[in-house]
Amino acid sequence: MTPRPLVGVIACRRTIEGHPAHMVTDKYVSALREFGLEPVIIPVWEDIEEASARALLARMDGLLLTGSYSNMHPSRYGEAVAPENTYEDLARDAAVMSWVPLALELQLPLLGICRGFQELNVVFGGSLHQAVQTVPGLMDHREPSGDQDTQYAPCHPISIAPDGVLAALYPGSGAQVNSLHQQGIARLGDGLRVEAVAPDGLVEAISISEARAFTLAVQWHPEWKPREHPLYEALLEGFASACREKAESSVSRVRPTCREEA
Repeated sequence: MTPRPLVGVIACRRTIEGHPAHMVTDKYVSALREFGLEPVIIPVWEDIEEASARALLARMDGLLLTGSYSNMHPSRYGEAVAPENTYEDLARDAAVMSWVPLALELQLPLLGICRGFQELNVVFGGSLHQAVQTVPGLMDHREPSGDQDTQYAPCHPISIAPDGVLAALYPGSGAQVNSLHQQGIARLGDGLRVEAVAPDGLVEAISISEARAFTLAVQWHPEWKPREHPLYEALLEGFASACREKAESSVSRVRPTCREEA
């Protein structure tokens, strides 16, 4: 049986039952397994060493930057903390600033979701609206009240840019997506490409123009019941396919060492 490709999943630092913890919510790891991938939760520290991070990521076949209740600290893009910005995770901030450049260097397929989308923009020098609902001309993109099915239900359309990574995965020019975020892209990072936008013009998906491997990040949550939504399914199938190709190419480069008989 062929082993599943290994996908590193960034953890969040939280206090759980009174103790510091590294955690990932189930919907992300379950979605990866549903699409034939093996999730590996990677803990985060502020003092992460590049050599250690490189060695760890070199064992992976992909990298997932998940969503989170926390936000990147605004000092990462040169701003003060807004009153609405109440959750932070400095250890994850430090990890992602190190991991993303290494993942690109290692040509790992990379998928960013919600906070992961915002992280990719900041890594490339972009900035964020800390409270989209307060910006004139922009909609309120926060989740509605109610149960999870209500919160994660599709609630606004996106327009998909032609000839991009997302357009190559999904045949339609648009789709309905869910929306559970307070923050969003203010200034697009250098070298990033807009893949989709909301009706108010807010960027909803990005890729890296010069990436040598699959790289896509989205502001919505495709991990939520992806088989029920053709766009979500196509996106995760595309990421899984890229991870399988990475795993196969890594295996093909390994050659057994044989000792010649005398």
